[in-house]
Amino acid sequence: MQAPVPPKNRSEFLNTKPPPNYVAGLGRGATGFTTRSDIGPARAAPDLPDRSAAAIGAAGPAGVGRGRGKGVGEDEEEDESEEKGYDENQKFDEFEGNDAGLFASAEYDDEDKEADAVWEEIDKRMDSRRKDRREARLKQEIEKYRASNPKITEQFADLKRKLYTVSAEEWDNIPEIGDYSSRNKKKRFESFVPVPDTLLEKARQEKEHVSALDPRSRSAGGTETPWGQTPVTDLTAVGEGRGTVLSLKLDRLSDSVSGLTVVDPKGYLTDLKSMKITSDAEVSDINKARLLLKSVTQTNPKHPHGWIAAARLEEVAGKPQVAQQLIKKGCEECPKSEDVWLEACRLTSHVDAKAVIARGIKAIPNSVKLWMQAAKLELDDGNKSRVLRKGLEHIPDSVRLWKAVVELANEEDARLLLQRAVECCPLHVELWLALARLETYENAKRVLNKAREKLPKEPAIWITAAKLEEANGNTDMVGKIIERGIRALQREGVEIDREMWMKEAEAGERAGSVLTCQAIIRNTIEVGVEEEDRKRTWVADAEECKKRGSIETARAIYAHALTVFLTKKSIWLKAAQLEKSHGTRESLDALLRRAVTYIPHAEVLWLMGAKEKWLAGDVPAARAILQEAYAAIPNSEEIWLAAFKLEFENHEPERARMLLAKARERGGTERVWMKSAIVERELGNNAEERRLLDEGLKLFPSFFKLWLMLGQFEERLGHLEKAKEAYELGLKHCPNSIPLWLSLAHLEEKVNGLSKARAVLTMARKKNPQNPELWLAAVRAESRHGHKKEAEILMAKALQECPTSGTLWATSIEMVPRPHQKTKSRDAYKRCGDDPHVLAAVGKIFWHDRKVDKARSWFNRAVTLAPDIGDFWALYYKFELQHGNEETQKEVLNRCVAADPKHGEKWQVLSKAVENSHQPTEFTLKKVVVALGKEDHAAENGKS
Repeated sequence: MQAPVPPKNRSEFLNTKPPPNYVAGLGRGATGFTTRSDIGPARAAPDLPDRSAAAIGAAGPAGVGRGRGKGVGEDEEEDESEEKGYDENQKFDEFEGNDAGLFASAEYDDEDKEADAVWEEIDKRMDSRRKDRREARLKQEIEKYRASNPKITEQFADLKRKLYTVSAEEWDNIPEIGDYSSRNKKKRFESFVPVPDTLLEKARQEKEHVSALDPRSRSAGGTETPWGQTPVTDLTAVGEGRGTVLSLKLDRLSDSVSGLTVVDPKGYLTDLKSMKITSDAEVSDINKARLLLKSVTQTNPKHPHGWIAAARLEEVAGKPQVAQQLIKKGCEECPKSEDVWLEACRLTSHVDAKAVIARGIKAIPNSVKLWMQAAKLELDDGNKSRVLRKGLEHIPDSVRLWKAVVELANEEDARLLLQRAVECCPLHVELWLALARLETYENAKRVLNKAREKLPKEPAIWITAAKLEEANGNTDMVGKIIERGIRALQREGVEIDREMWMKEAEAGERAGSVLTCQAIIRNTIEVGVEEEDRKRTWVADAEECKKRGSIETARAIYAHALTVFLTKKSIWLKAAQLEKSHGTRESLDALLRRAVTYIPHAEVLWLMGAKEKWLAGDVPAARAILQEAYAAIPNSEEIWLAAFKLEFENHEPERARMLLAKARERGGTERVWMKSAIVERELGNNAEERRLLDEGLKLFPSFFKLWLMLGQFEERLGHLEKAKEAYELGLKHCPNSIPLWLSLAHLEEKVNGLSKARAVLTMARKKNPQNPELWLAAVRAESRHGHKKEAEILMAKALQECPTSGTLWATSIEMVPRPHQKTKSRDAYKRCGDDPHVLAAVGKIFWHDRKVDKARSWFNRAVTLAPDIGDFWALYYKFELQHGNEETQKEVLNRCVAADPKHGEKWQVLSKAVENSHQPTEFTLKKVVVALGKEDHAAENGKS
């Protein structure tokens, strides 16, 4: 039988109490945890009475009851709770439970901090997930609150919208509300007290202004006041008044600052009236400043600015002699300060100033400012030059003195002076350049070479050398000098600033050195520009130069860009636009010839060249260019149409018909068919025009212009029913064509009256909502039939649907009575201030009010914003015919011809009429002016 194993002895530390915050296994990586049994119940169980007999029996002798002291058992429980570190029966915290008591003595370490951070991030994440729902709920609550508690303005919004129906008579009949506030009610009891004579006398004297001395005081030199001028009553009243100058301290007969008497007991009134100071506050401020500056000059007499400030204070106070004495003392105390001598020179008279400045120069012989001031005091140029040369003997390295003496000398003396100046000031580039400009060609080259040796890092010397060669006809050397100069500057470590060199190029252009400008651009335009940014940067630079008026610089930039980007059509076009605006026809033609050589498939370049030849009157050359273009691009419709336009506008209809026939055979687009119909219409071939329109509509049924031309063709022949059918068929294929709807409405109004036209326009607005042209047509239809009320209602609805339409606002301004037009125009300008229709309407208001300058300004803004609308040009020209002179009329006419407008309600009607075809812009402009005059005359007759 095996003997029993003796029990092992337990380690001593297992029987001891663990240290605080000990977690078993934490050292080897295990994680400790705490269970509910370790913590205890969340809430202590209630003390229930023990009804057993033992308990009842044991309770008797202990004497422990409610309201008594602690028993033995309670002492043990308290000791036990102290050993645990917490009380299990403590009060339960509703927020933290028993944890607050459990962990109250625990330390807040990094792990607790990390856990709190994690939980905080979780809370933020959950809050962000609920954010959308919370914001939506909050928005819904706000909307619900606003719906249940609307503002007063919202409650009356519908009534305010109905105010447009109120007529002017009804508005004037509204009674005035009056003012029933209590502040404007008349007081029931008012008492009046007579004003004493002394108060009236004091008020009269306070208001009185005396601008001249009494003759008796003038005889005394202004130092005495006659007795009759100032009665005793005046002195008493003025002495008691607060707002008078005589409230100065009359009892102080001496000044503590200067020790002089400032109040004359006999003539103080005259003395005060002669002062420039107007109030007690200014006198007090001057006295304080005088006291402070006296302290400055006494404590630090060698401070020159203190003496200057003190002298200027006395000058402001009207005491020039005191100021001269102070500045004289300052010159004695600070003889080495040039500012003090300059101030002394300023304060003294012109005769004494020379002596003052001479003493200053003797004290400071090296002061440039004093020598310049001495030269200014001389009236004769010879004496000025003599003074400056004397100053150069003392200060030979003063550039300022050298410049001043050179400006006074003649050309020969200036050259000699500059030769000496560059010896004394060899590091000043302006002197070298001035000398080079005065020397001959060979000597100038030597001067510039010497300057380059003295100043190897100065780019202005190289630029001047290039200008010198260009001025003497050595054009080949200009580019070489600029190129060599840039390389030399780079060897010297000079950074080539592209912007600075471009400014020098513009300066060279302004000086007439075009070749130097081009050489600078050619050698510096690529500096500091990335390869992918070259095109954008160079075009931007050229446009900026063009805006500043540096045309040759912009031309040079485009020329260099075209050597790099030979096949970029946009650069060729911009260069061509530059030549068209600022060049000659020959330069433009040469540029376009080069352009089509590199880009033969660019239609716009061929067309631009042909148009320039046509405008120059060389029609055969334009034909030749178009033939070359057709050879390069055989299937280009633009070239076909350009050739047609060239022949058609030059009265060659047969050539135009042949070209269009060939274009139709080669499968021309709808534009070719439209142009073909236009040619036949002008030639009067109705049958051929109808055939072309029918064939074109079979091929292109969705092209609204062919339907429009067919309807107009039937109207011209008087077939109104067929015209109506044409418009209706066109609208089936093109329901969004506004011109078709307007033509149909006009036809219905002419044939069947307003009701039918109103129905057509209503249908059009339903299919094309928010279209101002349809609303405008409806308003004008009602106005033509005298339905003013209906027109105003329609206009109000139109402005609600199209609030930014300038045409509607302009018509609305014309519809309202004259007294309300300014208010309506103000509203229109707020809605669409940059619309040319509104600007023209406002200009007409100023025109009718005879405000000529304002009307001209508004008309000019309208034609500037919309130069393609001919109606504005006609209105502007009519205004100038009435209020302008011959010069302004010619200017408007030339601007209109240059703009060549194509649009406009009245302009298109007259310009596209058969009888006005091939007429110049000037003819159409005058026709529209006549039409506007007839319309205004008819409107005036209608009002009368």
